[in-house]
Amino acid sequence: MAGPSPDLLPHFQLEPPDVYLVKNKPVSLACRAAPATQIYFKCNGEWVHQAEHVTQRSTDQATGLPLMDVRIDVSRQQVERLFGLEEYWCQCIAWSAVGTTKSRKAYVRIAYLRKNFEVEPQSQEVPMDQELVLKCHPPEGVPPAEVEWLRNEEVLDPALDANVRVTPEHSLVLQRARLADTGNYTCVAKNMVARRRSTAAAVSVYVNGGWSTWTNWSPCSASCGRGWQKRSRSCTNPTPLNGGTFCEGQNMQKNACTTLCPVDGGWSGWSRWSLCTLDCTHWRSRECSDPAPRNGGQACQGAELETRNCTSELCSHRAAGPEDVALYVGLMAVAVCLVLLLLVVALVCCRRKGGLAPDTADSSILTTGFQPVGSKPAKAGTSHLLTIQPDLSTATMTYQGSLCARQEGPSKFHLSNGHLLSPLGAGRHTLHHSSPTAEGLDFVSRFAAQSCFRSLPRGTANMAYGTFNFLGGRLLIPNTGISLLIPPDAIPRGKIYEVYLALHKQEDVRLPLAGCQTLLSPIVSCGPPGVLLTRPAILALGHCVEGSADWSLCLKKQSCEGSWEDVLRVGDEPTSGLYYCQLEAQAAFIFTEQLGRFALVGESLSMAATKRLSLLLFAPTSCTGLEYSVRLYCLRHTPDVLKEVLQLEKQQGGQLIGAPRVLHFKDSYHNLRLSIHDMPSSLWRSHLLASYQEIPFYQLWSGLQPYLHCTFTLERLSPSTCQLACKIWVWQVEGDGQSFHLDFNIAKDTSCSDWLVPDSEVGSPALVGPSAFKIPFLTRQKLISSLDTPCAHGADWRTLAQKLHLDSHVSFFASKASPTAMLLNLWEARHFPSGNLAQLAAAVAEVGKQDSALFAVSEAEC
Repeated sequence: MAGPSPDLLPHFQLEPPDVYLVKNKPVSLACRAAPATQIYFKCNGEWVHQAEHVTQRSTDQATGLPLMDVRIDVSRQQVERLFGLEEYWCQCIAWSAVGTTKSRKAYVRIAYLRKNFEVEPQSQEVPMDQELVLKCHPPEGVPPAEVEWLRNEEVLDPALDANVRVTPEHSLVLQRARLADTGNYTCVAKNMVARRRSTAAAVSVYVNGGWSTWTNWSPCSASCGRGWQKRSRSCTNPTPLNGGTFCEGQNMQKNACTTLCPVDGGWSGWSRWSLCTLDCTHWRSRECSDPAPRNGGQACQGAELETRNCTSELCSHRAAGPEDVALYVGLMAVAVCLVLLLLVVALVCCRRKGGLAPDTADSSILTTGFQPVGSKPAKAGTSHLLTIQPDLSTATMTYQGSLCARQEGPSKFHLSNGHLLSPLGAGRHTLHHSSPTAEGLDFVSRFAAQSCFRSLPRGTANMAYGTFNFLGGRLLIPNTGISLLIPPDAIPRGKIYEVYLALHKQEDVRLPLAGCQTLLSPIVSCGPPGVLLTRPAILALGHCVEGSADWSLCLKKQSCEGSWEDVLRVGDEPTSGLYYCQLEAQAAFIFTEQLGRFALVGESLSMAATKRLSLLLFAPTSCTGLEYSVRLYCLRHTPDVLKEVLQLEKQQGGQLIGAPRVLHFKDSYHNLRLSIHDMPSSLWRSHLLASYQEIPFYQLWSGLQPYLHCTFTLERLSPSTCQLACKIWVWQVEGDGQSFHLDFNIAKDTSCSDWLVPDSEVGSPALVGPSAFKIPFLTRQKLISSLDTPCAHGADWRTLAQKLHLDSHVSFFASKASPTAMLLNLWEARHFPSGNLAQLAAAVAEVGKQDSALFAVSEAEC
């Protein structure tokens, strides 16, 4: 066998690898080649000194070729000497008899790992089943660091949990967050030099609440007639966890329902007895039709047919009996009635041909009737209307006396019951006592002793009272929008009533509210209860309803026993003539023939139901210390509440900032939030710990808690600071996260008091007689007599109701003795004291024009 050939190039069996210097420890580079006679290292282009080589020679057992191993050490100093120029490298070069061979270059690098992560994972809150990504960029290092993730100090292994994945960029991905994934997550970076940990990131997996399915509708609350049915759901599908949001929307729905009332059957009257038959019997019958049973009502009890024997001698041949005589008498009575009916119809036709009286049909005369006497020349034939001045219309009688029913006495002032035009003298008459305040307190003390009046206001600030007779009058409580109109002839002639009108504070009267009901108006008393009124009085009061289509409104009245009952459902056709409510945008006008205590209450039909809130901002007139408080009130948007708060703040030294603002507050179950912004931080500091304040929804919605407000306590950083400029935001969060808000701009010099509270209304709280009405008494009477009579051509009170836009419930006005008087009374209540008589005159003139042409045609036909 031939021996090994030495004529070969060296072949490297071991080449030097890339190495890293850790701290100050040198590294060794080694290489092995065969056949080789010499091996030397060359580093960065320079030969390494022969003394630094460690050489070992041997023979390759497999080939028999000479084998040579060479090793050198490289220190940190050698590498750092070339820092910044190029990377440090070393290479083996081996010789044989044929030639040389070079190994690969081995790079020597200094290993390190910096301390700070380039990107650390951040704490997150994530809903369940949503993807979660935690980013991590490890610190810079040589060699590059390896990354692993810890959850609660336990290593996350993607191989063991399919929900966990680590991206090439070292981000941790939880494909679907689970409740078990809640915890502290740490990113760990490590190489041969060091191990670094990121700041722990807290991950909270929360569950947003979800609604359960609706329950079935409950039975109708009313067993007969209109009622309500409800259904509910709960926020348990799923239940909110770990700070998840509560379900948006209502947990209860209400729906109007109508249950058909069962009607029991009733017998009609018996028919007449039949003729006596040959078998000497006759019969009579009745039907179960008065009324017929329906809607599950019971059928009539008893016999439908009744039979009895006839007198024996009348079985075959009947003489004229009592039944025949009654028949003949009945026929004669019917004939007489028909004749009388024809006479009445003839008289009515003649009256209709006349239409409106000529002096009323003439629009110029109607217009003149509304003007002051003497402002326009009288027409011929109407001098009785325009030239005689009714002295009563110029008499202002303000009676401040006690209001109980009193007996006639020699010291009592007598109002004349004579003819309207009886002279009272040329002067104006004002009647009052020498001490109105004392008289008012005496009135309150007397009536408070009675059980029905124990909750009357203690004082006269929120009361009005007066003495009235058949001429009527008006009571009003200044600055509240509350008034009571007593129309002419509402009090029987010969009677004198002492009447009061009172506004109650909510904390003084307990008004129970059922379910989701809310108080929408002030609680007002007028009385005394039990007085006899022949025509309805009109109580006017403000309300805060915005859009009545989304509401179920009812008028409540308190009995003397203290219980509250619903006397009228607003918007429905009045079932009785005792009460009626004309609801307008800002006020309600209540017709009532029974005085008492009233309040307007509502229940929302949907989440779109809205009530108006007044927002009033108050602040002290001056700032003597470092603290300064700003108060924002959220009140029912009615004038009476505004008056009370202005008086309360005036006592506390507060002043109103700007005009009140109106907020439309929805039935969305969301609270009202208030926050302060844009305050100069170099001058002022807020004491609030949170970013906003909240007023709970139910406190605002019930309407039973007066004077709700939030206080923003501020502190000026220097006593020399006397200017404050900021904004206050007020908003209600909607169901999908949207919000609407109002903002107040405050620019206030805290050293002066230049904000003024609006002046009080000027006027008497009690007006008696014609002075309480805009329409002159004679013109009013003429209109009533002309328009009350129905007219086929439309020139009657119904047309006037259309012209005045008061025709929504004509049936109520038609049920009264004088529908025209009801319309004029309502006009007086709506337009006092600034009513435009010219507009009313124009409406009446339009009614007159409709009839004047017809009147001319009727005359031509006669």
